[in-house]
Amino acid sequence: MGQSTHRARRGQFERFDPVDPRYATQVVDEILAAGRRWGASDVHLQPTAEGLELKYRIDGVLHVDATFPAAFGPNIVARLKVLADLLTYQTDTAQEGRIRGDGDVEMRVSTFPTLHGERAAVRLFPGSGKYQRLDDLGFPDEIRRRLAVLLGETSGAILATGPAGSGKTTTLYACLRELAAEPDTARSLVSLEDPIEVAVDGVTQAQVNPKVGLDLATGLRFLMRQDPEVILVGEIRDRATAETAFGASLTGHLLLSTFHAGSAAEAIGRLSDMGIEPYVLRSGLLAILSQRLVRKLCSCSQATDAPEARLGLPVERVHMPVGCENCRGTGYQGRLVLAELLSVERNDLGRAILSRADAATLERLAVESGMVTRWQRACDAVRDGRTSPAEVRRVLGFGQVVDGKW
Repeated sequence: MGQSTHRARRGQFERFDPVDPRYATQVVDEILAAGRRWGASDVHLQPTAEGLELKYRIDGVLHVDATFPAAFGPNIVARLKVLADLLTYQTDTAQEGRIRGDGDVEMRVSTFPTLHGERAAVRLFPGSGKYQRLDDLGFPDEIRRRLAVLLGETSGAILATGPAGSGKTTTLYACLRELAAEPDTARSLVSLEDPIEVAVDGVTQAQVNPKVGLDLATGLRFLMRQDPEVILVGEIRDRATAETAFGASLTGHLLLSTFHAGSAAEAIGRLSDMGIEPYVLRSGLLAILSQRLVRKLCSCSQATDAPEARLGLPVERVHMPVGCENCRGTGYQGRLVLAELLSVERNDLGRAILSRADAATLERLAVESGMVTRWQRACDAVRDGRTSPAEVRRVLGFGQVVDGKW
């Protein structure tokens, strides 16, 4: 094997000497610095039979960046563990910790034992100046205004739904900051999270601890005795948490939480499947925000009228990614949010919830009441040249909007 086998594949690591005792420190510093420069949300260090593979998740997509020789993998992961105050000698169990940076980007580190060694993942949270308030999130004006009104309510639940990585927690943190910044009224704001991702001034934040029996449902019951007015629950995962959360929303508390569901209407169906009574959903829910993140096309994109490029979307002209130096050859730069906001009111939609109507019926009634669906937002974004049909299909799938039929 030549000397190149002792180096990472990409040039930014070639200046480091593998025989230098500081090699792992230098490599880890560069890995994290590159993640910040490129706006990565996650860094993956995946051990394989060939070596330690480095990947960055940029704009929601993983990119392989380098592979380090297997002999150096344990030292690189161990250096990350030192920074996160984890036990370096404990390699056969999962661990989680934080890297306290310079205040620009917070980082959470998790490790996990695998066949070829410890796998490490680093979540990089946005810097202090990004995505702080509702105006920073890129929501359509009508959704931003409606959310601002709903945050003024004194009771009821607002749920942010979507898959992992869709920005739900970022949205709820922005909501908390809106509430904490209210000039006229000082409300008691508390949160129960697993884990706490970002510290928010003006909010009493707590973290679950299963080792001492403090899970989400139990912790929420205790928090209710702390005289809160606004409660954020990191995620509704089970029936016990859902029942306690909706109990809070019905007893004079504004509740914010996240929930995994494919759409706003599907969230109601999933909560009903959990055993939450329809009258509780109709009375306790204020609104459900469903959101997805799609990559924005770089300015190097090119327009086309080719029918096959539409991928079944009801648009006539689309833009396709090309790739240039500015977008690092991907054809995309940054992301935009596709969101739908379902408000639960005492109308046909409310009556449909009481009668346990299916998700398709609930979505149809919500659209008739004025909701713009995630699919319509996506088609508008494609029509405006902000994203591509392939990106919409990557994020939303192929289940709807085929050949213009909804």
